[in-house]
Amino acid sequence: MTVVVPAAELFDLSGEVAFVTGASSGLGSRFAQVLAAHGAKVIATARRLDRLRDLAAGSPNIAPLALDVMAPETFPAAFDEAERLYGPVTILVNNAGVSGAARILDTSPEEWRRVQGTNVEAPWFLSQEMARRLIARTFPGSIVNIASIAGFKVGETPSAYAVSKAAVVQMTKAMAYEWARFGIRVNAIAPGYIHSEMTDAYLASPGGQAMLKRVPQRRAGDPSDLDATLLLLASRRASGFMTGSVIAADGGTLLA
Repeated sequence: MTVVVPAAELFDLSGEVAFVTGASSGLGSRFAQVLAAHGAKVIATARRLDRLRDLAAGSPNIAPLALDVMAPETFPAAFDEAERLYGPVTILVNNAGVSGAARILDTSPEEWRRVQGTNVEAPWFLSQEMARRLIARTFPGSIVNIASIAGFKVGETPSAYAVSKAAVVQMTKAMAYEWARFGIRVNAIAPGYIHSEMTDAYLASPGGQAMLKRVPQRRAGDPSDLDATLLLLASRRASGFMTGSVIAADGGTLLA
């Protein structure tokens, strides 16, 4: 029988280098802090460099890096800079996302491209860049995509967003299948409604309050509700035999 590993060791990310997108606010900021608190060196990326600098000021394990996920031609240089700062990236958290606001008949081509470019194309090409580098070095790694329960259930959220998150679910599985033999694990978290800058106005509205009454737990999640799920998927000790998994953290919304 193998030795029982204490939880502190299972989730110890010392020696890992994490690259987190959309880290200037909301879940991305929380993810960067959680990974850094567990020993990883974290490259926190977003367009708002001032916020990233404030985030980095709170931890010696976080470095800010300006990145526009709608500009995939800049991704190789971003990984080069991450490697210069901390070494090869071994954990990628594809968190950056936008929701859109329109229903299908009101969605312009520009809005469609903005949502799909941010939510689908960016994680596709960032993961591709990371995987190429890991495979060349024969390094293992972990990719954590942030999907959504909207990828499984339409209704409350704008349809372009739901379509994009369904794509992230299938992307996760396709990448996991293709890259498993290289030691690269790809999994996803599918949150329900979580308090953030992007959702708080809706959650406080009459429509949002009515929606929460249909959630079995009768509440929205806090960003901290995803801490353990993130650590599970990021750590090769904790989830070394998991790849292609999509974990819902939604207060039971998909059951309703």
